[in-house]
Amino acid sequence: MRKKILTTIMAAAMALSMAACGGSGSAGSSAAASSAAGSSAAASSTGSSAAGSSASGSGKTYKIGICNYVDDASLNQICDNIQAQLKKVAGEKGVTFDVKLENCNADANVLAQIVTNFKADKVDLMIGVATPVAMEMQAATEDTDIPVVFAAVSDPISTKLVASMDKPGKNVTGTSDALDTVNIFKLMTTVNKDVKKVGLLYDAGQDASTTAIKDAKKFLDDNKIAYVEKTGTNADEVKLAAQALVSEKVDAVFTPTDNTIMAAELSIYEIFKDAKIPHYAGADSFALNGSFLGYGVDYANLGVETANMVADVLVNGKKPAETAVKTFDNGTATINTEICEALGLDFKKLQEELSPMCTKVQEIKTAKSFS
Repeated sequence: MRKKILTTIMAAAMALSMAACGGSGSAGSSAAASSAAGSSAAASSTGSSAAGSSASGSGKTYKIGICNYVDDASLNQICDNIQAQLKKVAGEKGVTFDVKLENCNADANVLAQIVTNFKADKVDLMIGVATPVAMEMQAATEDTDIPVVFAAVSDPISTKLVASMDKPGKNVTGTSDALDTVNIFKLMTTVNKDVKKVGLLYDAGQDASTTAIKDAKKFLDDNKIAYVEKTGTNADEVKLAAQALVSEKVDAVFTPTDNTIMAAELSIYEIFKDAKIPHYAGADSFALNGSFLGYGVDYANLGVETANMVADVLVNGKKPAETAVKTFDNGTATINTEICEALGLDFKKLQEELSPMCTKVQEIKTAKSFS
């Protein structure tokens, strides 16, 4: 920690020295710019210094604005891996990525201000992490030549971010974490063979949940399984919704790639654990934060591939309109072994049962973030 502080002080001193001499184009030079209202200064500083620091400095500098939708394990993992990969690419290509990272914390007004600030800073490209951020960036840049690369947008077509997955058609492209909802329910009915009532826990205002919940209802109706819907828009409402599902005596709970529920998972997982109700969700980060099983894309890899798309657009001259949206194999099931034990289930046995339906079945323990 002390080493990190000393490094930060030395970097700041060098930046001030260069400014005094009239120098420009140093990595992280936008860190001194005013942050958007309500955004984290610490996050902004980290983002500005993380990418491009290993670049030779002899090549071109590209200004990038990243906005994360909310502070949760899934989206933070994406942002971390975007920055790490940009740093790697910068060293390989001999360029500098001057990155500024912001977090709107699910506040629409703060999000709009952050995007406005990015435009005022004349960024070369914006990265929108999660659907609401991508939509705001698209609206703000449609009359400009600023490209947008999104990350973790579950349904880019229904949200009208792109015309098609192969040919986006605008200044926007990116990576999708589209969820195979039916396969999650196949996993659920394999583990919970006598399931008769399922709780659907989500935020009705999250675009990422719309299609998945529709697919979930169809599966449950087709298989004559009852369901109860409970929604919430913040941690307190989600906690009440979780308690209500327990009172309804559901046999299992399903949540798609919903950022509101993800942000609240650490505050609700014990409610389901104590009631011995397995919570199935659409990302490994849910399992990290205490759900029984997370199924979906590898968010670390999604972050890496998002950064590679950014480099293709900025360094290699690819046009977003002609760059296909990247999707991933939704084949990884992540089981929380602590919750598994609390439910009276054996991980090794589950691994054998579920492996034919998954690319991989892996274990994890409850934590706040990925190590």
